[in-house]
Amino acid sequence: METNTFGKLYLIPTTLGDNEPLEVLPISIKRAIENINYYIVENEKTARAFIKKISSGKSQSGLNIESLNKFTEPEIIPTFLQPCLEGKDVGVISEAGCPGVADPGADVVRIAHEKNIKVVPLVGPSSILLALMASGLNGQNFAFNGYLPIEASERKSAIKRLEKLSKESKQSQLFIETPYRNDKLFSELIKTLNALTRVCVACDITLPTEFIATKTAKEWAQEKLDLHKRPTIFIIQS
Repeated sequence: METNTFGKLYLIPTTLGDNEPLEVLPISIKRAIENINYYIVENEKTARAFIKKISSGKSQSGLNIESLNKFTEPEIIPTFLQPCLEGKDVGVISEAGCPGVADPGADVVRIAHEKNIKVVPLVGPSSILLALMASGLNGQNFAFNGYLPIEASERKSAIKRLEKLSKESKQSQLFIETPYRNDKLFSELIKTLNALTRVCVACDITLPTEFIATKTAKEWAQEKLDLHKRPTIFIIQS
């Protein structure tokens, strides 16, 4: 395989909430931030704040930042990698957790592979994996399903479909919801699922308010939870 003098694309995880970055992130993140001046981020303001927390002495005026989110025109994404083609490293920073996982960063990573730019994933917290680790449910066979439908009948059908798939495949099914709709989804899960289907609720992962518990739907029906505006991963296994 031919070598090239391209820069590398670093995937830089962030914290899952408002805690000190170096409490949950390895020193490799700090080294990368200190050496990279070109970034692709979801939100420039929060990315700059994160960089400042990690490396307070780094010049903010020297940063070159491109935004990659749902408003970004697909045809301009390849231009974000031009610094790599000129021999400079570029970092991708997510709003929370790991870039490319339930995150628009996957688009720029795909293009990097097409251009033979080396992609370097750095270690950091993933709410999906941390929730699964702590759930006691099947970590050998699992699927992340993103968001369930908003419309009530479609959501109920999706819940039943995932429950059936879990039972037939012995597969843990993971999904998320917009935080302000968490309580409604949790209520619908308990009403819709079989009484013995196990449900893991994992919220505020890595934060002081972290809560992770797995119970059957019947057991959860006796509990009162407040998940409003708390980032939450739901996992079911029938």
